[in-house]
Amino acid sequence: MDADHNFFLVGLMGAGKTTVGRALARRLQLTFVDSDQEIEARTGVRIATIFELEGEAGFRLREEEIMAQLVRRQGIVLATGGGAVLSPATRDRLRRHGTVIYLRASAEDLWHRTRHDRSRPLLQTADPKARLQHLYDQRDPLYRETAHIVIDTAHQSVQRLVNQLETEIARQQPHENPDC
Repeated sequence: MDADHNFFLVGLMGAGKTTVGRALARRLQLTFVDSDQEIEARTGVRIATIFELEGEAGFRLREEEIMAQLVRRQGIVLATGGGAVLSPATRDRLRRHGTVIYLRASAEDLWHRTRHDRSRPLLQTADPKARLQHLYDQRDPLYRETAHIVIDTAHQSVQRLVNQLETEIARQQPHENPDC
């Protein structure tokens, strides 16, 4: 594995980007980075506060700026925010600067994983389950368009997902042929 190669995890909230990303980074001996944590560290406030003060549009501008910087790092596994793919520029940067992995889960599975989490601003609505389904319908095509690898996370342990990813990553790597 090239120590300078990057892996970018995309998917909706609750898909496991942070958990799987940390485990994958350990396995590949790369640095783990979470874009939402980077945004919070740089702004000094929580994501929910940015949404409250600047709205989703203000947050997305900040996210796009930070993503443009993060993708230029070398040797990272990056867990992106669920809405990072809404920006065409970010989608393009992700594809150009590393291998994009879509951690896919059904809206129903995501609902079960996130239903008690009060830290997710987009789910603070009268009908969070319907909101999650809407986000899934809107973003799934963007995740698929951006991803080099799609892995279904339903009913799988983190270890099994990392094993699957390692196999897929090895399959994606160009094979050296000394006769060429």
